[in-house]
Amino acid sequence: MPGYLIANLDVKDAALFSEYREKVEPVLARYGARWLVRGGAIETLEGGLPLKRLVVLEFASLDAARRFYHSADYAPLIKLRLASTNSDLVLVDGV
Repeated sequence: MPGYLIANLDVKDAALFSEYREKVEPVLARYGARWLVRGGAIETLEGGLPLKRLVVLEFASLDAARRFYHSADYAPLIKLRLASTNSDLVLVDGV
């Protein structure tokens, strides 16, 4: 069953975030991630979630998503992401 990493990113430093995006690509590939949503227009139909830049990544399983997030490969990139954005991240079990 797939696992998903869902992120809501409010980019504060575009240049630094661009560096993060470039560096995260090969790490995501190593962990088998597949982009489902990568920014783009958001149309709110109900409620008031403060969504900025929505990202949805699909992994083979929730454990694979956890391995990516907690990996030594991703650890320095977390610091880069946190320096360039305000971030909300969740892991979700798929069906």
